[in-house]
Amino acid sequence: MEFGLLLPSGSAQVPSRAIVDTAVTAERLGFDSVWAGDSMVRARLEPLTLLSAVAQATERVRLGTAVLIPAHRHPVQAAITLSSLDVLSGGRLVVGVGAGFPGFSEQEFNLVGVRFKTRFSHLDDTVTLWRQLWTGRPARFDGKVLHYDWLPEVPRPVQPGGPPVWLGGITPAALRRTGQLYDGWLPYPPDPADYAKGLATIREGGRDVTPALFATVYLDDDAERGTRALDEYCRAVYARPLDFVGRIQAMLTGPDLATQLARFAEAGAGHVLLRIAAVDPGTYAGQLEMAAELLSVLRRRLG
Repeated sequence: MEFGLLLPSGSAQVPSRAIVDTAVTAERLGFDSVWAGDSMVRARLEPLTLLSAVAQATERVRLGTAVLIPAHRHPVQAAITLSSLDVLSGGRLVVGVGAGFPGFSEQEFNLVGVRFKTRFSHLDDTVTLWRQLWTGRPARFDGKVLHYDWLPEVPRPVQPGGPPVWLGGITPAALRRTGQLYDGWLPYPPDPADYAKGLATIREGGRDVTPALFATVYLDDDAERGTRALDEYCRAVYARPLDFVGRIQAMLTGPDLATQLARFAEAGAGHVLLRIAAVDPGTYAGQLEMAAELLSVLRRRLG
């Protein structure tokens, strides 16, 4: 199993230039990847800009988006930016993508002029276009919703075929589309059984995708105290309590945290992306050190 760290780039965590140092620390502590989120609903550093800085400060870790909302950007310009980032990082980029969340993302899509109703077709068209641009120079493109009569030449990525693209989501439609089009799967279900069922559905399509997991954690042997910290984080980031967010996302704490994550490994997860539920910089730094110890425990346990 590999482990990633979501960088604290949201305004609730007061990001600064030191966030690049956090990525460097994560690399030193043994994380396999570092990731940046994307949103216009909550203020956060733009993820591709952040990862460009991280690429120059690190040497080994993979760089990922968790997840990028491609609808925020012109598809062709995004293809150029992502290819450039892959080149500058020496071929370390992974592009996690999503199509927003009902009841949360509609205003973002209205702002950029993309119909929320057609968000999935827009996303699939965009990814298909990226791959064509990364591997050749198509004369035109005609998708379900995207149509271009002329397309430019795009810098070739280091990775053959372009960076791998992972899809977030666990709805039946997302599972079907992952199995048909995407290179990896990055959901955040609270129940390992749901993860195992979703992965089995994807694999029915015959594609060999990378099975990943997005999990929010607070490291504390006192489950009650850890639960309070998770609740405070949910209210700071989503303006909603843990009781609501925890029904949608994996939110983990307590003395058996390693066991909880191991259950997802047993369900098939091969790359676990950890988001540390801490807002205060000092608390975050301490949590990051404990997370590195957790990784060592899990690697020994899982072999």
